[in-house]
Amino acid sequence: MRTYAVLLLLFLVSLSAQARDGESHWFEVRSDHFTVLTDSNEREGRRIATQFERMRSVFHTLFPTATYDKGTSIVVLALRDRKSFQTLEPTAYLAKGQVDLAGFFQRTPNKNYILLRLDAGGEHPFATVYHEYTHSMTTKSEEWIPLWLNEGFAEFYQNTDIGEKEVLLGQPSTYDILYLRANRLLPLTTLLRVDHASPYYHDEQKGSMFYSESWALTHYILMTDNETNQHRMQDYSQYLIQHEDPVTAAEHAFGDLNKLQKALDNYVSQQSFQMFKMKTGVTIDESTFKVRPVPTAEANVIRADVLLNNGRIPEAQGLLESVLREDPKNAMAYETMGSLKFRERDIPAARRWFGEAVELDSQSYLAHYYFAVMSLQGGDRSNDAPLEASLRTAIQLNPSFAPAYDTLAMLLASRNDRLPEAHILTLHAVELEPGNLQYRLNGATVLSQQKQYVAAISVLQVAKKVAKVPGEMVSIQNTIERLQSYEGGQQVDGVQTVTLHKDGTKVLVNRATAEEETHYPEEATGPKRKVKGVLRGVKCSYPTVLTLNVEQAGKTITLYSNNYFKIPFTLGNYDSNDEILPCKAIDGMKANVEYSEVTDPKVAGQIVAIELNK
Repeated sequence: MRTYAVLLLLFLVSLSAQARDGESHWFEVRSDHFTVLTDSNEREGRRIATQFERMRSVFHTLFPTATYDKGTSIVVLALRDRKSFQTLEPTAYLAKGQVDLAGFFQRTPNKNYILLRLDAGGEHPFATVYHEYTHSMTTKSEEWIPLWLNEGFAEFYQNTDIGEKEVLLGQPSTYDILYLRANRLLPLTTLLRVDHASPYYHDEQKGSMFYSESWALTHYILMTDNETNQHRMQDYSQYLIQHEDPVTAAEHAFGDLNKLQKALDNYVSQQSFQMFKMKTGVTIDESTFKVRPVPTAEANVIRADVLLNNGRIPEAQGLLESVLREDPKNAMAYETMGSLKFRERDIPAARRWFGEAVELDSQSYLAHYYFAVMSLQGGDRSNDAPLEASLRTAIQLNPSFAPAYDTLAMLLASRNDRLPEAHILTLHAVELEPGNLQYRLNGATVLSQQKQYVAAISVLQVAKKVAKVPGEMVSIQNTIERLQSYEGGQQVDGVQTVTLHKDGTKVLVNRATAEEETHYPEEATGPKRKVKGVLRGVKCSYPTVLTLNVEQAGKTITLYSNNYFKIPFTLGNYDSNDEILPCKAIDGMKANVEYSEVTDPKVAGQIVAIELNK
């Protein structure tokens, strides 16, 4: 009997151990600059962390001024096989006949994810990751770098091989060479001007030529510069930084483009290609790595965040719900659920989830940021102090997080409060993310509120170089012309002369009359009301006054705002990525409008918020 009891005890202990093993097959290996999370084993985690630290060392030697990863963590999910990888990769790649990815780089506001298959073969298994990592290292160049050079650099460095004693850079791509030989090269004047709206960037077949030729031109210039002791690529970059267009800059740096075209044709036809060889070994001290097993719930929160950012929302929600059942105090789960609800346009729920995350973990800068953003999106402006405090906390926790600076700037601007500080905040945001157009537009808005129209126009002129689609260019140009009309106005005998058109056409506006017609109480203190109807007669007056009528069945009421930048606009029954232009695009739209009653007999109230519908 005793023997049986001992055997039974050993059996139960064995089952218990197996259960614990089943709870966590994840390991975390944390190095100086990367966090590797793997469902394989500790040895594989260490190998991947070492490889990425080597990569970072090489790339920071190549780009010594790059600071992209400062304040932004990089999490590598090293997945043991294709099946595990497919549980997280974007849905678009899961369909039959799609590209079989070996790696994937995903940017999110608070961290960057690198998904990596451990069973991926090929000559350069890290090529996709190196390609995307190159982009991350050159993010701050997006203001001036043309698309061909941005992709050409990424293609050039993606085939890097990092060994213990040497590093090989710029190895030729067999695919690119064969493709270029089988097809006619694009004219260089076409290649140099490709932008994000071009079919050569989006179309599969044309895109293949664009990427391959961008690699070839980059490879040719870098290699021949090295052979002949020239610095044409550096010269080209300097011309671009000085705001020359890509073709003019190329003519100045590279010379006759027809000769360059012939040289490139000959280059892709040659039988052998050179590469750079760095003789320095890259040594990584693995003893500094911190390794720990990761509970399944903790790993699932990270997996849910990846799924959410890949658009696989139902799967992300299922994982989060399972985590919260197991760990009701998991702050990151609350934060990620808040992001999920925001994507579903459930603003009240999103705000609640982010509020819980703030309560659970005050060190989560994203929780603070999104709590403030969701509160602002919800339209409740009765007490801005906690929102301002949350944004300032987010900046303190992560000084490299540009959106917090921008949102705080617009919060101050919406109150017409501390505008010089708001302007400095927008400058910080632009410095951190030069390629973000909206930050520049917001900076111009703050300057306009201070009536610094010349400075605002200057900001917008630079913003035009960041715009990626024609609609953005048109919007910016319209804003510039509007500001030029303000800046160009001159007061003559009580009548303001305003230049309205590029051809110099002027109109006379009685300034005193205009001010009388658009003067309303600064702050409404009456009860809040809601009205549903069609917006008519939308009118913007100097400088930021908005008036409109809301038509209902048999009744029309007139509402106003002294500063239309303060109105929170939301979308009700439709989605759109287009900018909301209250002075031009909302007339005739259906809307739910919240307003506060005023005593002025000319208007019914001051606009608090507008929800647009179709």
